[in-house]
Order: sequence, then structure tokens, then C-alpha cells
Amino acid sequence: MIVLSEAAVAAVKDAMVKAGQLEGGLRILVKEGGCAGYQYVVDLDTEQRDDDIVVEADGARVLIDPGSIPRLQGMTLGYRRGLEGEGFTFENPNASSTCGCQKSFA
Repeated sequence: MIVLSEAAVAAVKDAMVKAGQLEGGLRILVKEGGCAGYQYVVDLDTEQRDDDIVVEADGARVLIDPGSIPRLQGMTLGYRRGLEGEGFTFENPNASSTCGCQKSFA
């Protein structure tokens, strides 16, 4: 499945608290598009769907639809803050290449 870094766990929990969201979790979806072929779509979702794959780590929940699993298998979700901004990072062994923004992959 996927692994959540400590920074990602903290970011998911923080986002849910700031949104006042007690249910659901962070949804990760892979869809066609972006500058490299596929793109990650990340957003809070208040509801878990019946067919979601749920990854939990230290109280943080990530929801993944079954269609995205093949492209996310073995991925590590991270989170970084820096001079260029902040956001989730994706260390994905299924990506043969990524674009400069790291939100799109082939």
C-alpha cells in the first residue's frame, strides 16, 4: 500500500482540525492530465466511500479509490515546508518521470 511520513501524518491531522472535519480523511486520486501524463489530486473528503482503500497512521486517514491503487502502490506520502512553499510530496516507485512541480508523473 502507501506509507505516510511523520510530516504527512501531522499535516493531514492539522488540515482536518483546521477544517473542523471529524470524519473522512485526505483523499488522494490519480487522474489523467498534468504536464507528465497523470496528476495527483489531493483534497479533504468528509466521507469514506464503500470501495475506498483506507490507510491510517497515528490518527491520520488517507482515502484512495480502487482505480488509483495501481499507480500509488508502494508510494510514500510526505510533506515539506520551504522557501518555495509547502505541500504534500510523492515518492512514487511507479513514476518513470515527474514534472517540475512534482504533482504530475508518467
